Amino acid sequence: MTAAPAAASTPEALTAILAQLRYTADGLIPAIAQQHDTGEVLMLAWMNRASIEETLQTGQVCYWSRSRQSFWRKGETSGQHQTLVEMRLDCDLDTLLLRVDQLGAACHTGRRDCFYRKVAGDKVIIDREPLVDPDTLYTH
Repeated sequence: MTAAPAAASTPEALTAILAQLRYTADGLIPAIAQQHDTGEVLMLAWMNRASIEETLQTGQVCYWSRSRQSFWRKGETSGQHQTLVEMRLDCDLDTLLLRVDQLGAACHTGRRDCFYRKVAGDKVIIDREPLVDPDTLYTH
């Protein structure tokens, strides 16, 4: 006899859950972007609470750029926008999964995704070319 599936819990207030997220000492949490309809993993970036709140409010994905120490509104300079379809939280509340609709390239190299290097035995190969020239990607 199989166990019955666990009943869905009572919904919790979003503000309470955002406060429970396990941010790094820098106030960041990793966010995996996945194409909502194909399951393709596009990229990993970082968010802070303010960028999460902006993303949920606007529906356009906003990350935190660790190198620039500022908001990184995906597509703002490249035109390669990510529209949020669904946000999920992992079981430990230390990683976000953003199911998105990606317009064009997700990677700053002009490729559809950031995972274009493939380990093949004792070598690493690049298994896909850019969709767009990265030199022209950020001219918008």
